[in-house]
Amino acid sequence: MNNSVLISLSLLACIALSPVSKANTVQGSTNHAIKMSSFNLSSQKWKSRVLLVFAPSADNHTYQQQMQLLQKHTGGFADRDLVLVQVFATDESYVNRQPIDESSAAKLRESFGVDKENFRLILVGKDGGVKRSDVTTVQATAIFDQIDAMPMRQQEMQERRRK
Repeated sequence: MNNSVLISLSLLACIALSPVSKANTVQGSTNHAIKMSSFNLSSQKWKSRVLLVFAPSADNHTYQQQMQLLQKHTGGFADRDLVLVQVFATDESYVNRQPIDESSAAKLRESFGVDKENFRLILVGKDGGVKRSDVTTVQATAIFDQIDAMPMRQQEMQERRRK
């Protein structure tokens, strides 16, 4: 398969598996329509774990360091049913690289009490509970180790071994 087919299939899979619903459309700077979606954390309960990364903007130094720590471990995200949510105060926010509307981002910020000028990393379990909250960067392996120690994850790993 050539690269363009693989990229198209990957994008289709991301869109089809995305935990967001269509909302409105805005015009991007390239004059192409960009679909904005709403995101509700409760829609992930019992389906996915959610890693929320809050930052003032995508240019924030701490945010950039955190993303570098996570980039090398995308396979670990999929294996652990982990959804990445990037919430910015001044830039567009994302769920698994899909843009979400400002009201969804504002609700997440409000729900977790994160000020617009602060960096915060929050891990939410499949049960909807906060499993960790950090104000500094965290190694992906530390997050994965914590998830892997959870009883629900232990059960998932056992079930996958049996298949």
